[in-house]
Amino acid sequence: MLKNLNPLLHADVLHALRAMGHGDDLVLCDANFPAASVARSTVLGRPLRLDGAGTAEAVRAVLSVLPLDTFVEHPAWRMEVVGEPQTLPHVQREAQAELQAAEGRALQFAGLERFAFYERAGRAYALIVTGELRGYGCFVFRKGVLLAPDGPV
Repeated sequence: MLKNLNPLLHADVLHALRAMGHGDDLVLCDANFPAASVARSTVLGRPLRLDGAGTAEAVRAVLSVLPLDTFVEHPAWRMEVVGEPQTLPHVQREAQAELQAAEGRALQFAGLERFAFYERAGRAYALIVTGELRGYGCFVFRKGVLLAPDGPV
């Protein structure tokens, strides 16, 4: 156990998050997502697992250490509900609250159509699959840089 680190962030997850560079994407998906097949084409090449975690707690854990990109309009995306792109299921509203709490600003998820989401997920650095059973608990986060008061660290 380490101080000040969420216990969900096991060694494999921390290694992947640390290895990512500015502009790399991280996918966080629910248990229904085809994680094994999609993760084969990611940089990491295999899914990481947080089987006991729901979406909100996984988003909270990841965003406790992952800086989001501030140089792009949308550093976070969600999978759109098929046929209802504006609908925000409860699982996405929970993730939205965690995103805003972590960022301390009114940051909204941008929507991605289901198959566009799969395509983008396959180009990500890493994919983390949670134990979330509710559908549409699928998100992409773009890694940013840490900023010191006088510029990048």
